[in-house]
Amino acid sequence: MTEPTVADTKPIVMELEAGDYYWCACGKSANQPFCDGSHKGTGFTPKKFTLEKAQKVTLCLCKHTDNPPYCDGSHVKL
Repeated sequence: MTEPTVADTKPIVMELEAGDYYWCACGKSANQPFCDGSHKGTGFTPKKFTLEKAQKVTLCLCKHTDNPPYCDGSHVKL
């Protein structure tokens, strides 16, 4: 697998608590935008990110962002 699966063509905005998270990079997770292990055998690995405080984030679901796990607007080019 060389291209990720597009989970959606728009980002997801979420309020997250402080802590560690694993963003799905392959697009196959049933628990979008987070990893559920579906990447096994795809060549993709989840992206760990840490929030120091609770905050609202905009996470990429198209999996083509240049700033993972955050949306950079790449979905408009798909």
